[in-house]
Amino acid sequence: MNILFATSEAVPLAKTGGLADVAGALPKALRQRGVDARVVLPKYAEIKAEYTEQFERIAEFTVGVGWRLQYCGLLKAEIDGVIYYLIDNEFYFKRKGLYGYGDDAERFVFFCLAVMEAARYMEFHPDIVHCHDWQTGLIPFLLKTKHALDPAWAYAKSVFTIHNLKYQGLFAIDLLKDLIGVGDDMFQAGSLEFHGAGSCMKGGLLYGDKLTTVSGSYAEEIQTEYYGERLDSLLRYRSGDLIGIVNGIDDELFDPMNDPAIIAPYRNSLARKRRNKLELQLELGLPQSETVPLVGIVSRLVEQKGFDLIEATFDELLEEDIQFVILGSGEERYERFLQDAAHRHPGKVAVWLGYDDGLARRIYAGSDMFAMPSQFEPCGLSQLLALRYRSVPIVRETGGLKDTVHAYNEYTGEGNGFSFTHYNAHDYMNTVRRAVTFYHNEEAWKQIVENGAKDDLSWNRSAKAYVSVYSELLAHRKEREAWPVI
Repeated sequence: MNILFATSEAVPLAKTGGLADVAGALPKALRQRGVDARVVLPKYAEIKAEYTEQFERIAEFTVGVGWRLQYCGLLKAEIDGVIYYLIDNEFYFKRKGLYGYGDDAERFVFFCLAVMEAARYMEFHPDIVHCHDWQTGLIPFLLKTKHALDPAWAYAKSVFTIHNLKYQGLFAIDLLKDLIGVGDDMFQAGSLEFHGAGSCMKGGLLYGDKLTTVSGSYAEEIQTEYYGERLDSLLRYRSGDLIGIVNGIDDELFDPMNDPAIIAPYRNSLARKRRNKLELQLELGLPQSETVPLVGIVSRLVEQKGFDLIEATFDELLEEDIQFVILGSGEERYERFLQDAAHRHPGKVAVWLGYDDGLARRIYAGSDMFAMPSQFEPCGLSQLLALRYRSVPIVRETGGLKDTVHAYNEYTGEGNGFSFTHYNAHDYMNTVRRAVTFYHNEEAWKQIVENGAKDDLSWNRSAKAYVSVYSELLAHRKEREAWPVI
């Protein structure tokens, strides 16, 4: 079983969000199950020299983008047991950052076209190309249209994974027609056309042989008008091919027993965990106390992540004996609000704008609770990391948060966190207060933490589910190959 992951980012090479964690960790887990899973992504300037120096150039060829022939280099290296390929074109990818340029349409159309050509030079025939989000959404389209009879892709199938339906890769139809080299017939309502624009995301949703998304609840939600981002009717049409598979985390990379970023290694000992809490309070200038509940937040500071709820309730919650530690960056209004709150409540609020991986790990390890009151959350990795570091999640019941965090029931002793249903500031505030109440009940809190420790957060379970999806596709392919020629 040969699986080629086509992705715009993957750890440890390039990362802006959770997609990179999935594209880096899932192939490793699949390889442990005997799958030859490899990864192809652009050769960004952001990739550190310690990695680029490991790559060898295995091919050079040209890719037709519109009326131009563009250079493409193909590089290969084995990193952490996984074979990675890099698509090299300095004009498109030797820039600061991964996304956000005016020519992103051309950059990622080139990437999709280059992946299709690169298969001729890989010495590896993909049985399945597994594509992720809009940046690779045109690959399933190309596989069914321009490359339908291409020997390099003979009998290959595609899987398309939605990490966040909100970002769809919408561009002018004339621009995409020119770049891809197709006619008007490919931009009808039954193909790439989407409300007057061309949609790269729709290419994956319509032409992918199987569709997956990153939690069961999100798979159901995106088939509704509220969450469907105007694609819900198409997703309902494809519902028989859509499956939700919750992400995992790399439990070797994120291990509180072996994390050099924290001062006191621990597994299930709350006493050792609270040593990290005291150290975090000292580092960030908060009064040191084991008994004051500490709420951690590591997040993009945007409305999707629930910061309008946090802002609306912050001052009232701070009337409690409580501390907040927040790490992230995002919308200027939330950055200003948090800086002001930290200034007004220096003994209760610590804010670090930006991102620091070591500090993030110390927040997971040092916080008693971890807040994620998201509007929507396809899967979410932060709540999984919080559980791994024995920090109790406080979440809204949506997407992957609903699937992985279960509200504590004081009567049965079940539950690994605290949750609320409606996107409402007072519901969020009351849930935080409920968590604080149980924090002061040592036996109950120990039970909640122990419940979370029982969860399998690794990629093993997810990898098994993906192997099932791949196997089903390949079984259908073999059935067709066995049909008699008439």
